[in-house]
Amino acid sequence: MSDKYRAIIGMEVHVELASKAKMFCRCDASHFQVEPNTHVCPVCMGLPGALPVPNEDGIKGVVKIGTALGCKINRVSKFDRKHYFYPDLPKGYQISQYDQPLCYSGEVVLASGKRVRIERVHLEEDTGKLVHREVDGKKVSLVDYNRSGVPLVEIVTKPDLESAQEAKEYLKLIHATVRYLGVSDADMEKGSMRLEANISVSKDGSLPPYKVEVKNVNSFRYIAAAIEYEIKRQIKLLERGETPKQETRGWSLEGRKTVSQRSKEEAKDYRYFPEPDIPPLNLSEDMIKDWSSEIGSTPMQMRDKLVKLGVRSDYVETVIYDKKTAVDVLELVEVAIKEGLEVNKVVGRVVNKGETGFDRGEVIRDVKEEEERSFADEGTVEEWIKQAISENEAAVADYRKGRETAVKFLMGQVMRLSKGEANPADLENKIKAKLDK
Repeated sequence: MSDKYRAIIGMEVHVELASKAKMFCRCDASHFQVEPNTHVCPVCMGLPGALPVPNEDGIKGVVKIGTALGCKINRVSKFDRKHYFYPDLPKGYQISQYDQPLCYSGEVVLASGKRVRIERVHLEEDTGKLVHREVDGKKVSLVDYNRSGVPLVEIVTKPDLESAQEAKEYLKLIHATVRYLGVSDADMEKGSMRLEANISVSKDGSLPPYKVEVKNVNSFRYIAAAIEYEIKRQIKLLERGETPKQETRGWSLEGRKTVSQRSKEEAKDYRYFPEPDIPPLNLSEDMIKDWSSEIGSTPMQMRDKLVKLGVRSDYVETVIYDKKTAVDVLELVEVAIKEGLEVNKVVGRVVNKGETGFDRGEVIRDVKEEEERSFADEGTVEEWIKQAISENEAAVADYRKGRETAVKFLMGQVMRLSKGEANPADLENKIKAKLDK
């Protein structure tokens, strides 16, 4: 990115809750690989006279997410109607939350210590889904309403992020958090978690009079690519003296670029008003306390615990995104400390081998045996690394294209050259350091 400009990025994440029933009716909430339009009823289809009744599991899930993100919880909240007209929205409005969300004012802390402010966490219902296919030789768009009414959480940040890398890290932490809590599988291939970025660029970091929203991206890699593309596109426009349009854009996988979809709506365009069929929510302190007590550690808390125990930050960032791995590593570190072992030797063995579901006793035993063995000196290992790199240009090229598995191959080459006399504990980092020079 040009030194003249700063990116200003806010994220909106939609997460489907793992509820058995939909948010405002008793229809089965499952919709992946289900016969179209079989999990529907007058309520989720918005037929006249149907009355929505909130699902307590949905409210509980949102309060858990909000609490895990350090949000304040609104004791009194309400639902609103958000109006817009799409074929996949049978009512012509979506039940959502506008000025009284369930949760607000939280934060996510990145590995750098940067704090990303959470503006709000609110509850709404999902829409249906358009299916594009060919029928009798004609291209048609069909609507499947099975997803209509499934409980959906929206997590909105302040525009605190400044790069695609920061956005990606933030999103991975949100993904891990909802999985730690067990409130969603957050499976992006199934659409259980959808990513949206609001992107602007300015010279002094102040918000310009426009923002571009990239909607409905379903992978960390693609959202990072979309943000990087959009930053470059907007800078080009600004350099030509033009102001980018306020609009919604999508990510084209084929073109590897963002493409315009429609002008960006403002809140006033949605004509919000209180949902007349659902009374305001009043949550008791005991209810909030009970739900919050079920949370356990979050990925950010797990990071703090491991760092305090002396685990290297790069190892920590490798293990905290999966709850089982993080818990297993924490227990492993506690045993290593009791046994008087260097914690990073122990954790490094697990991380460098990419092991999950490892046997703790076996790892401890192997590290002890390694410490009792004598290995070749540093200079000799350095020569083996140089030789492995010079003899394997294809692997070096793969690494420089971002293929981390190439390092594992080079590790194997060094171990072959050394006939087992190179200590594998820190070999990966040594090879990476040589390749990164």
